[in-house]
Amino acid sequence: MPKYLISGSYIGDGIKGLLKDGGSKRKEAVEQLIQSLGGTVESMHFAFGKEDFFIIIDAPDNVKVAAGALIASSTGVVSPKITVLLTAEELDQVSNISVEYRPPGQ
Repeated sequence: MPKYLISGSYIGDGIKGLLKDGGSKRKEAVEQLIQSLGGTVESMHFAFGKEDFFIIIDAPDNVKVAAGALIASSTGVVSPKITVLLTAEELDQVSNISVEYRPPGQ
């Protein structure tokens, strides 16, 4: 199953909800969402700085992950960003692909 890194920030009432419920309940809610999409949460971490959380998940495909992100975003209390993660073996496959390409301006 493909792996994804979901990072993001809590907004407005999302911050209040996190303070009220704590990190464990937020993690449970994230796990429930990801499981309902056919995936699993590998790890979830909270952070200081620009991003409030980092979540690594396994999910069936981009469509399911995009659906989860839209559902979470639609609440108006969280702003997620998705990064597709590649394994070393997948990158090996990428490095073996040869294509013709003309850079802009050349």
